[in-house]
This record gives sequence, structure tokens and C-alpha cells, in this order.
Amino acid sequence: MGGSEEPTEVVKDDELDRNGLAICLVSGGMDSCVTAAIANEENDELAFLHVSYGQRTETRERESFEKLADHYGVKSRLVVSLEQLARIGGSSLTDTRIPVSQADLSAQGIPSSYVPFRNAHLLAAAVSWAEVQQASSVYIGAVAEDSSGYPDCRPEFYDAFQQVVNVGTKPETRIEIRTPVIQMKKSEIVAKGVELSAPLHLTWSCYRESKLACGTCDSCALRLRAFRMAGINDPIPYVLDSNRFAY
Repeated sequence: MGGSEEPTEVVKDDELDRNGLAICLVSGGMDSCVTAAIANEENDELAFLHVSYGQRTETRERESFEKLADHYGVKSRLVVSLEQLARIGGSSLTDTRIPVSQADLSAQGIPSSYVPFRNAHLLAAAVSWAEVQQASSVYIGAVAEDSSGYPDCRPEFYDAFQQVVNVGTKPETRIEIRTPVIQMKKSEIVAKGVELSAPLHLTWSCYRESKLACGTCDSCALRLRAFRMAGINDPIPYVLDSNRFAY
């Protein structure tokens, strides 16, 4: 017709798959680090949430949280205290009268490190913040397989909590609970972290110590076994050479 048409903007496939703002629960541990790395791939912007609940290694975990946030250039950070979990007790992570158990990866049942219904408290805080910030999703690094057997790390728990979010927020609110590593083995999480260049050297997993990881609590044992099975050296410092732990 004699006129010139405006050029059509081409939207790349990866842009179609990306979302806006995501809230990422970051403890400072390996699983939350890799979860953050995945969230970073899937979203335009991240906000990091860290929860203090009176755990033994909170200061060290907070240090890792801040370093991970710096690494990913996250400006929006929130640190909240759920000190009632320490006052409620019932866990070796929050009650110094209960010893942290020696690692036994073949043990059945729920370990003493289980903090009763903790992840529901964490998710509640994250969803509240997500609704205010108009975030589209909340990421949490829960792991069902190859982990400590915590009941609030099972997929059905997150399916149920998603329903709570759906009925307990404003009608226009749409927040998805994302658990990208929940079905992975720990060794697969390590491999995924390496694939995404996640800063695993900045993370902390030990339940007991804050300077040199003990290597003998369940969390250390699971981590050490994961790195060994992935064929990768664990970059954090241990009391003994990490290669001497036979998990």
C-alpha cells in the first residue's frame, strides 16, 4: 500500500520462560544456594529471605546468606527472626540441652535435628513478603530424597501449602511455591550447582561448628557423601581433611 511496516519485535524463547520477581529462601546452605542459582536462571529479579530461628550456627549461616546475596547482586534482602521456634524447642539445632547426633546415614526415623514444622513458618514469612512485593513465586531448597527424612521436606507438604497460599491470599495474588531440587539426590544438587557456577564455596552446612565444619553431623555427612559421589572436592574447610570422612 506504499507505506512501511514497523518491524516486529522478536521475543526469545528464554525470555518467554522467565518470570518477574521471585522470593528465594536462602539459609546459606548448599541446597538453598543451588536453588537460588536455578531461580536466578528462571527469573528477572530475585529477593533473598533469611530466617533466624535460634539455630546453633546462625551467625555463620547469616554470613553465607550475605555473601550469596552479594554474589547474585541481590539488593532486596530481608532477615526475619522466628525466635519462637527456639523457645518451643524440641530440636538439637535450637536447644543446647539436646546434643547434635553423630551421623548415621542408615538410621531410620526422624533425627533430633528436626525443627517441628519449621518450613511452614519459613514459607508463611516468605509468602507474606511475596504478596507485598507482588512476587510471582517463592523458592525453597527442600530435598525429599537422599536427605534427613524431615516430614516438612516431602513433596506432598508443598502441594498442601500451595493450596493454603491459594486460598489464604488476596484473590488477585498468584504465588507459586517452587521446589526445584526436591526430587534430586544430593550428588545431583552438587552437579547442578557446578553446572550453574553456583558459589558452593560460600555455603555452610554444619549443624555444630561455625569455623571448621565438624564432618560428623548428619548435615556434614550428607554433604560430604554428595560431593564424593559427584566426583568433586568439597570447597569448605573441615576439622579434618574432608577426604578422610568415609560416607
